[in-house]
Amino acid sequence: MKKNHRYVTCALFLSAALCAPALSFAQSPLDGTWHTNMNATQFSPKPNVFYLSQGWYHCVSCTPAIDAKADGQDQAVTGQYYDTLSVTEVDAKSIAFTAKKGGTAAFEQTRTVSADGKSLTVKTTSHPAGGGDVVTTTSTATLVGTAPAGVHKTSGSWRISKAQTSENGLTTTYKSNGDELTVSDPTGETFTAKLDGTDAPVKGSYSRDTVSVKKIDAHTIEETSKRGSTIVGVAKITVSADGKKMTRVYTAKPSDRVTTYTATKQ
Repeated sequence: MKKNHRYVTCALFLSAALCAPALSFAQSPLDGTWHTNMNATQFSPKPNVFYLSQGWYHCVSCTPAIDAKADGQDQAVTGQYYDTLSVTEVDAKSIAFTAKKGGTAAFEQTRTVSADGKSLTVKTTSHPAGGGDVVTTTSTATLVGTAPAGVHKTSGSWRISKAQTSENGLTTTYKSNGDELTVSDPTGETFTAKLDGTDAPVKGSYSRDTVSVKKIDAHTIEETSKRGSTIVGVAKITVSADGKKMTRVYTAKPSDRVTTYTATKQ
């Protein structure tokens, strides 16, 4: 469940585990495979703001902001987990994107506005860095405020209302071994972290290079993800007393968008 924030965020706006010191998770309530219920997700209320005008795409709410020529060619971007972005105006109601890292596609995306201009459908195909099968996500966002005039119809402030992701983007397996925890998923992303809060390398991920984890109590941990030396996200992860439900409150950095995911043990 650690990766859903990446696919959902990527699936909309191009933006994107665990343990403790001192005590072992030999019988951790985290152990097992968890399946995320996207219908129960509570998305950040912060709108995502972008517009396409006079042949240029501008993502105002991206951190850092993105300004890219919408000519279908790869444009260099900085501060993201991809290093180039191509933007294409498909028609009056649709735009398309391809993001690449080191010349390799990280994801493709289309955004299409409804006839009444109040809803945006975003379809994304993500290519895992770990070489696993692609992850597909379809998201819906609702318009906040009034649609801007004189720009492409997909432009505006959009708040995510729902999202659905392919099965390989919804499951994560946790396995404790003494003072270490191994986390893996079907896309090939994995890490093994000591339970002392020190950084551990993450394999098969575009969005983060390292992760550190610490224990808050017997059922709660905090995970901090970094890309380079920059913190890109902090997650508080709690397993219910009966061990059947996991709640993950993820705060994207530096935007401070908070999304809450829930998962059930399989």
